Formats: sequence, C-alpha cells, structure tokens
Amino acid sequence: MEDLVSIIIPNRNGAATIGKCLTAAQTSHHGNFEIIVVDDGSEDDSIEVIQRYPCKLVRLERQGGAARARNAGASHSRGRILFFTDADCLLQPDTLALATETFAREGANAIIGGTYTPAPYDRRFCSRFQSIFINHLETRHAPAADYIATHALAVDASVFRSNRGFAEDVRPILEDVEFSHRLRRAGCRLVMNPAVQVQHIFDYSVTRSLRNAFTKSLYWTGYAIRNRDLLADSGTASAGLKLNVLVFAGNAGLLYAFALTGKMILLAFMAPALAFNLFVNRGLLLAYHRAEGLGFAIMAALYYLSLYPLAVGAGAGAGMLRHLFSNSLRPQENR
Repeated sequence: MEDLVSIIIPNRNGAATIGKCLTAAQTSHHGNFEIIVVDDGSEDDSIEVIQRYPCKLVRLERQGGAARARNAGASHSRGRILFFTDADCLLQPDTLALATETFAREGANAIIGGTYTPAPYDRRFCSRFQSIFINHLETRHAPAADYIATHALAVDASVFRSNRGFAEDVRPILEDVEFSHRLRRAGCRLVMNPAVQVQHIFDYSVTRSLRNAFTKSLYWTGYAIRNRDLLADSGTASAGLKLNVLVFAGNAGLLYAFALTGKMILLAFMAPALAFNLFVNRGLLLAYHRAEGLGFAIMAALYYLSLYPLAVGAGAGAGMLRHLFSNSLRPQENR
C-alpha cells in the first residue's frame, strides 16, 4: 500500500492560478494522496474556484501569512508524508512518486526537496530567466542542499509536528529557509532530488522580475546577517550572484570615476573583473544555453549582468539598512 501523501497548498488571492494548481495535482501517478488548500483570508474569487475541486478547504478568518497557512494545513492532514507546494505551482504527474521513492531510499529523517522545471508555464522572457535560474542554483550541489524551498518540500508528518512546523514569526518568504536550518540542527538531513519538479506560473514582466529580486534580497540579507552567513553559497543566494552584484557595483564606480577624471586606466580594470564574473557564473549561463539556446542565453546574460544585479544590490543595501536601524531602535538591555 502506498503511503498517504498530504499535498498542502497555502492560497492568498490566487484565483488566477489555484485552479490550474489543483488540476495538475489530481494527475499524480502516486495513487494515495489528499489535497488540502488553506485559504489565507483571500479577497478575490479563490474560494469559489477551490470549491470546484475535490479537496479539503481550510479557511482562515484573517490573513496570517504562508507559514501559518501551511501549519494549519498540516494540522488537518492525515498523510504520513506532507508535501508542500504553492498555489502558482503545477505538480508534474511523477512529482509525488519521485518524492516518496526518495523518502524510501533516504529514510524518514530526511527533508526531501525539489525544484522548478526549467521551462515555466508561461513563455515570457523573465519567466524563463527565473525558472532556469532557480532550477540551476537549487540543484547544482544535489543531493546536498543548504535549504529546501516550499514550492516542493516533502517531510515526514511526525518529524514536522515534533519540530513545531514552520516558524510563524520570521520574515516573509524565508519560513522554508529557517525551517530547513532548524531541522538540520535537530539532526535531519536535507536531500535535493532534481527530478522532483513543479512548474511555476511566473507571468513575469521586467518590472515584476526586478521587484521580486529586490524583495527577496531585502529579506534574505536581514536573515543572513542575523545568522552570520551573509557570504554563504546558499541556493539562489549563491556566491556567484553575490559576486555579480559586487562586480556590477565596482564597474559602475569605475565608470563614474572615469567620467569625472577621464583616466583610461580606470577602464582597464573593468574587463578582468567582468571576465572573472563570467567564469564564476559559467554554470548558470550554460544552463540558459542548454534550456533555451544561444540567442536566449545571450539575452539572459545581458540581463543577469546589468539590470538584475542592480535590483539585488538595492535589496541587499535596503536589507542592511533595515537591520541596522531595527537594531539601533531596540531598547538597550539593563546591565
């Protein structure tokens, strides 16, 4: 008898995607599963859409965030294995089967992770850029992983409950990182299986892509400073991305200095810095080429080297300032 898997999906104003998400989940080759959708106080037509599907609906009276919604879903689950995904993600027919096979091989003390398909649901440039970016950076050290993201995270239900689930008081979008690090300290192993995939619905314009990069960088920077691992090579917060931001900032500074002084020697430093940056990030650039061809890879490289580090760097700077001011505003403890 196959283990019962509880698919847990938090939803907040996801009427545009939750129907596609539920349709995809129902096509699973794994025959024993339940679907639990937790609506986090949606203000759109989400409830009407969800009720068309054979799933368990848990409605939260007020918005509490994705971590709270996932914990609520787990509290209503019956499965031995909990599989967390998002309302804008489409499980592939073999996603659950591959996740349960990995569990059987790795044991109940493992947190099993998956990633995005290289090809997103929509074909917009920035959507393809982002899906390949995440697929490559999350899986390049597989089966090792620094964290498991909740777009495809499987965990033994008893392990999840004994470790109190997701922390509900961390910054948005980082509950999976905190969960992964906390469970690893508790003795669990993080196992990435690149074959466990979900297809993401991005629908990213350039503006949405840059806003996403800024927001994630802002929250990640604060978390990383508090955990003293700001320079860690961690999934999508890779050493290559951090170098890319530093090279962008350094070359921008050299260009500005050249404009002020007219000294050509300043420009001579730009080429080796760019060459080193390209060398360090060659794996990502080759991933773009493999997935979408040479023309797309050139466009993706230009975007990655110019606009993208600007947004990531701005987010990192804002995160540092936010951390600095939040600490300075805290009342001093009595000594």
